[in-house]
Amino acid sequence: MANTRDGSTMNDWSTMREMSARLLVERTGQDLAAWNQRIQAEGFKDEKELRTWLRAQGVTGYAQSLLVMEQFGYPDFMLSSAGELIDGQYADRPGLRPILEAILAAADGLGEVTVQARKTYVSLVSPRRTFARIQPTTKQRLDLALRLEGQKPGGRLLPSKIHETTPLQISLTSLDEVDAEVLGWLQRAYLENR
Repeated sequence: MANTRDGSTMNDWSTMREMSARLLVERTGQDLAAWNQRIQAEGFKDEKELRTWLRAQGVTGYAQSLLVMEQFGYPDFMLSSAGELIDGQYADRPGLRPILEAILAAADGLGEVTVQARKTYVSLVSPRRTFARIQPTTKQRLDLALRLEGQKPGGRLLPSKIHETTPLQISLTSLDEVDAEVLGWLQRAYLENR
């Protein structure tokens, strides 16, 4: 976890790892070290075998994924910092980076917002849940996906395929497109989901 230059919180995958470890303890009463010992004692040959055994133990979801990665290795992107993840997203599309920066700056002014960097996108999370995702979809286009309940596509709001929880998106190709309308939709998504 890191702070951005404006003081908002920016999370990388380490935050998800911590959450998964916490869920593991809450759901099973045993911590990561205890589970790792149990798994090593069993001597699983592959991920499928381990997942089947974990399901039988009642370990599913994020906690299961954590234990599988602990045993068989973490993907490189999970070991990267938030800055490295974002740099990777925009390495071959630097013209889109100012659009991302403008959206992040606007999000910082909305209230309590956590920025979660992932391999291919950035999530904006209110204290309650994710309200927007920012994805450089092509080398010329960045998509801002929004969680707007009951809002139908129309005008600049298009159906989104980024994630089912953010069903609408606005496609942006230049910084000047991050205008009052876009910032208004971003604010509405935040207010509806805080």
